[in-house]
Amino acid sequence: MMEHFNLEKWIDFVNQAVTTNEKLQMDKHLKLGCESCQATVSLWQRVRERAAVEGNYQPPESAVRIAKAAFAGAGLASRKKGSASRVKLLFDSFLQPVLEGVRSAGAGTRQMLYRADPYQIDVQLELKPGGNHIVVTGQLLNLSNPKMSAPGARILVSNMHGDVVHTVANQFGEFSGEVKNSGDLQLTFATPSGEPIVISLREALGRLPEEKA
Repeated sequence: MMEHFNLEKWIDFVNQAVTTNEKLQMDKHLKLGCESCQATVSLWQRVRERAAVEGNYQPPESAVRIAKAAFAGAGLASRKKGSASRVKLLFDSFLQPVLEGVRSAGAGTRQMLYRADPYQIDVQLELKPGGNHIVVTGQLLNLSNPKMSAPGARILVSNMHGDVVHTVANQFGEFSGEVKNSGDLQLTFATPSGEPIVISLREALGRLPEEKA
């Protein structure tokens, strides 16, 4: 049986943070032709290359404050719009049949697909070991001009409890971020049109386990 590796391991693989033995096993796995894992490695190699370019970029503090204020207002507006929101959910793995009781304990991954004309947004959430952080990866595509994707789009990843992470889409429209797991999640996309796209998720990966007294 072909042994697969989780997302965290592949990120370490791309960052050359695995042991020599693990690298040999993972190289062998890729050579066996696992398309899913090959796609994951390809994605994270491009993200790493983009990160190297963006690594020296630090937005002015004044710009950060303005952006946060604007995105906070956009989030409030989207909640008021309710069903009138232009963001439409096309697919959510949480809506697929699952064993009773599994989701209430918190799930490890979630995949979603949204449409907010002219954009299509593919989002994947994965819980890091220990449940302390959520890894968010995805792709923002401009359907009116697929060749352009959405390079340079600014994305804020928030746990809606005070932690906000800033990331940027690469030349393929791909993005990634990691935020402390509060249970909730909000993604805000600053698109060239000027109107932010806001996706808010309560219990993003299911309810958090209750803390023992």
